[in-house]
Amino acid sequence: MAKSDELLSVFAKSINAGGGIHSAPELAFMLGVPYEPAFKKFLSDCVKKGLLRRVVKGLYESVITPPEPATAIYKIIKKLRSGVLSYISLESQLSHTGDISQVVMGRVTVVTKGRSGCFDTPYGVIEFTHTKKPIEQIAPNLYYDSDIKMYRAHKEQALADLRHCQRNLHMLES
Repeated sequence: MAKSDELLSVFAKSINAGGGIHSAPELAFMLGVPYEPAFKKFLSDCVKKGLLRRVVKGLYESVITPPEPATAIYKIIKKLRSGVLSYISLESQLSHTGDISQVVMGRVTVVTKGRSGCFDTPYGVIEFTHTKKPIEQIAPNLYYDSDIKMYRAHKEQALADLRHCQRNLHMLES
């Protein structure tokens, strides 16, 4: 079996297990090859051939078996900030709960204990905002959304995050 066929097989199997977005080191591990410059070149060649799509730097998806579009952006979020607390908040969460009249399209706002930053993906823009608040203060105000397999802020936490970040409060309904 060709190496590119093996790679596509790995992606197909990962979709069944809830995957679909993988980092280059993960792909090397799943294929049982060392993560070295030759493997990076192989991934680059697969992108050029149209077998893979680079969703952000260092993260890939299969073009043949892409992840579910409705949840793909959340998988990317988890890969970009794995190992640190990150949760949906600010405008995205307030729109989700109906506390602002605008529907946030093409952007997900995430509060994280990791670094701030914006990432443009095929599924929309991911905006990370760093918080210095201790986890013990944040955790009681979060709930787990099993549909996206991520934490979301309760309304009060999302409003507190919005105020703390000094973002526009004019769109609030009440």
